[in-house]
Amino acid sequence: MPILFLGIPLLAVVVLNLYTWIDRRSAFFAALIASLCQLVLAAYAVVRCFTTGEAMTSTFFGTVTVDLISAVVLFMIAMICCVTLLVAEELVKSHRFTFGGTMLLLMMGMNGIVMVRDLFSLYAFIEVTGASSFLLIAINRKRDELEGAFKYFLMSALATAMMLGGLTFLFLLVGDTSFEAVASYLQTRGGEHPTLVTAALVLYTSAIAIKSGAVPFHSWVPDAHSSAPSPVSVVLAGIVIKVSGVYSMIRLYRDVFGFDPRLGQVMLILGLASVIIGALGALGQNDLKRMLAFSSVSQIGYIVLGASTGSAIGFVGAMMHFFNHATFKSLLFVDAAAILHETHTRNMDEMGGLAERMPITGVTSVIGLLSMAGIPPLSGFWSKLLIVIALWQISPWVALAALVSSVLTLTYFLVLQKKVFYGKLNEKLAHVTECRGRLRFVELTLAAVNVLAGLVFPVLLMLLRGNGML
Repeated sequence: MPILFLGIPLLAVVVLNLYTWIDRRSAFFAALIASLCQLVLAAYAVVRCFTTGEAMTSTFFGTVTVDLISAVVLFMIAMICCVTLLVAEELVKSHRFTFGGTMLLLMMGMNGIVMVRDLFSLYAFIEVTGASSFLLIAINRKRDELEGAFKYFLMSALATAMMLGGLTFLFLLVGDTSFEAVASYLQTRGGEHPTLVTAALVLYTSAIAIKSGAVPFHSWVPDAHSSAPSPVSVVLAGIVIKVSGVYSMIRLYRDVFGFDPRLGQVMLILGLASVIIGALGALGQNDLKRMLAFSSVSQIGYIVLGASTGSAIGFVGAMMHFFNHATFKSLLFVDAAAILHETHTRNMDEMGGLAERMPITGVTSVIGLLSMAGIPPLSGFWSKLLIVIALWQISPWVALAALVSSVLTLTYFLVLQKKVFYGKLNEKLAHVTECRGRLRFVELTLAAVNVLAGLVFPVLLMLLRGNGML
């Protein structure tokens, strides 16, 4: 079964390219159906892995494995890809095959990152994901999109070069690139060549920090996410930077390198810097999409902080925030897409009073922003609570700093709401109406997910505690 997560999107790409007579609507539905198939398969995988406690494995040009955690991530990938396709009506019209095919390749690349058990395969799928993201950012070939795509390309090339260097060092030592072989070597003979092992670890950590957009490697995030077409921003911020970045980090440290307290301290510093600098960067923005992009840097920092603790509660908090960030950040970028479609500006100083014209967008943005700030009972509260508890066990000062960043998040939430939705309506925006039906459906669905997840998470935490996982 796991091979289907690679086969379905690849088959859909082949169909789109072979049958060039397929019209725009059919191309859109082909991509959407492939995403929905993965959504159903991933939901089945989650239920099966949860009930049996066993992983599913396929062997096809290497081993691919789906356990409970990877099944949840596969579900999120499919969900965000579906959301992106639903809000990308204009891109589907103007780029019949390019957009749908590239989205499918992006989905396949992320699926591979989640499932593979080999360092070279991981590198290859990260390359596929990076190349697909680059093409999507620059799809309209506008000046600002090309600039953002070029910056993304440079940083992505640097990251993959570092990853290839780390892979080379490990292959020279072990003679194999499978997770199991490398992990076994590091546990039994890693002390024989400490310099090469340390160099590989530093290269992998730096590469993943770049892919995650963590401070100090975050400069590409605001440019790429703000310049990309709005639907592309949804998938980039919603899932790509987390799968190719922080999830890869968690997998490598869990399955290959093992957790090292010294490594945890480095991650703690990177995470804390990202949390604070990302929030401060968002606070100083007038561009709506750049504000949301800087907030992604801050929220990625929370996931890194949770993983840096090395504790079960920190890991669960990090994975919960992984899910939460995918839902509330996708919601906020969908709201931004609706606003940009109606106002034709990203400058928040040129907005104001949109609550009366776009009430659904206004309400759903409040839900997304409150969840991002960690306000109960929304989903973001529970993941941040677990992360803060895990941090408190290590350093109360770091936990307090994480709480201060949530206050900063609440501050720029108020700034965004005041500038965009409240105050006097700009006369130039008198023509604005609520977004079209498809966008409205996505907004309401993602808002409902944030609310329902906030109600379900306490039950999930009790189940995890009862099973001894917390």
